[in-house]
Amino acid sequence: MNTSHATDTPPRFDCVVKAWRAHEAELLAYLSRQLQDHSLAQDVLQEVFLKSMRAGQGFCRLDNPRAWLFQVARTTLVDHTRLAKPWVDLPDDLVAPVAEPRPAVDALNACLGRNLARLDEADRAVIEACDLHSQTVRDFAQTHGLSLSAAKSRLLRARQRLRQHLVAHCGVQFDEHGQVCCHVAMEAT
Repeated sequence: MNTSHATDTPPRFDCVVKAWRAHEAELLAYLSRQLQDHSLAQDVLQEVFLKSMRAGQGFCRLDNPRAWLFQVARTTLVDHTRLAKPWVDLPDDLVAPVAEPRPAVDALNACLGRNLARLDEADRAVIEACDLHSQTVRDFAQTHGLSLSAAKSRLLRARQRLRQHLVAHCGVQFDEHGQVCCHVAMEAT
């Protein structure tokens, strides 16, 4: 964009035009390198010029107009890149990917909530604190006035009771390693 024809600019824009003439070529070169498209770089350069004109007298008070112009060029380039959403035509015969089945343990959310409620308050508190809220057993012991070994035992017993409820009320099944492998959907009981 050549602004050399702008000889009749109002005096308040003289400093903008002067700085623009001094740095326009290097701004265009920078934008062309970044975008690798000369005509697109000229469009972005036009936006930078408009922003500098809008700055008006504020631009004239800048200590380093070149630095300001390059900063505006960079942010305008980033904005332009964010807004440019490439479109790709997809073939008509494209098949949607088959969704992976959810792991059995993930499908137990509702059943877990129902069965946590069946536990007594002490069991529910230790499981919620240590297993659901990632509190350490040591911290749980300290906040509840227990020894570490007592808190570990309480957590172990609470997990065993929860496991029994999940087997009885959710149809949870375990593999040979003791890991949840599947469950049979059962009515909420």
